[in-house]
Amino acid sequence: MSDYMIRGTAKDGEIRFFGAFTKDTAEYARRAHELSPIAAAALGRLLTAGAMMGAMMKNDDDLLTLKIDCDGPIKGLVVTADPKGRVKGYVRNPDVVLPSKKPGKLNVGDALDLGVLSVIRDVGLKEPYVGQTILQTGEIAEDLTYYFATSEQTPSSVALGVLFEKDGTVKTAGGFIVQVMPGASDETLTELEERLTALKPVTTLLDEGKTIEAILTELFDGMEPEILDRMPVAFVCNCSREKTEEMLSALSKADLQEMIDEGKEIEVVCHFCSKKYVFPVEELSEIMKKHG
Repeated sequence: MSDYMIRGTAKDGEIRFFGAFTKDTAEYARRAHELSPIAAAALGRLLTAGAMMGAMMKNDDDLLTLKIDCDGPIKGLVVTADPKGRVKGYVRNPDVVLPSKKPGKLNVGDALDLGVLSVIRDVGLKEPYVGQTILQTGEIAEDLTYYFATSEQTPSSVALGVLFEKDGTVKTAGGFIVQVMPGASDETLTELEERLTALKPVTTLLDEGKTIEAILTELFDGMEPEILDRMPVAFVCNCSREKTEEMLSALSKADLQEMIDEGKEIEVVCHFCSKKYVFPVEELSEIMKKHG
């Protein structure tokens, strides 16, 4: 099954929800960045959230960035997403390893530790909208739940999870965001809180073979859930040799000349997808002539 995302409403529009299945996206990120299990779990969760939050934006050219700066050994994460389910991201320390606090549960919280979550929405204005909150647990889902409540005043529940095979590959991944809309009744809020509390962890449900649709349909049983649309989700990086050349051309003449004088090819690696671009000395000379 390819990765995808759904969007819908329940209780006559009092609730909106997003759900995403992201196994391939999380596995692609794990392989591309050669991530440890903790780093893969953290990035997989943030990529899943990014896909769903990207779909909340209105215009095709809008861009969402989720950025975590933290004191823990993972050092930080960055994910960008657009409204069409295309996401990419990286971890600052891909090799982080920590002992588990609970059997079978990766210690993502301690890998992040203290820090700040920034949500940056670039909607084409002079300055992007930036919302920030202090990390509450480092588990990412809880931190985003807190962000929605404090920065956007939207009561929300965020569930994210990545489960691994014994060989370290991603077995399943996904999550959901459920939000109570303005004007919803107290009864709706109370009933939703009770249902969410009783729900099993999202990775458990996915591992049992349930689809994201089934999980959310079960959660909203009797609340007339309606799935409005469905779209693919994928790890997509828009880096290219041309863009890398433009970046090199922006360097000073002195810096370019220094690279040329060393007489060695240079290798530029994309942060987001780890793709490598190699430029021989001859090309560096051409770049300097072209843009000099």
